[in-house]
Amino acid sequence: MAFSKQQLRKFADLIQIEIPDEKLEKMNIDSVVEWLDKLQKIDTTGVEPMLSPAEHDLPLRADVVTDGGIRDAILANAPDKAGVSRGYFAVPKVMEGD
Repeated sequence: MAFSKQQLRKFADLIQIEIPDEKLEKMNIDSVVEWLDKLQKIDTTGVEPMLSPAEHDLPLRADVVTDGGIRDAILANAPDKAGVSRGYFAVPKVMEGD
């Protein structure tokens, strides 16, 4: 199955890439299409899809909700200490409102 220059130009336009005419002349798309046809013919019935090619289990940990326990250390970095005593960051007003 040979593709014409016009067909290759249309494919390039569809996938939104620019291919100069001199490169378009040298392209061997036929071998790629033949390879894809071979892939389509492979029988994959009974084959489980892979999530990853690496076959190892990730370590799991308990899903425990905590407050982090470092509130004071985080608030020590606050540039404006106005809200620190009440447990929050004080930030400048960014919007005018009623």
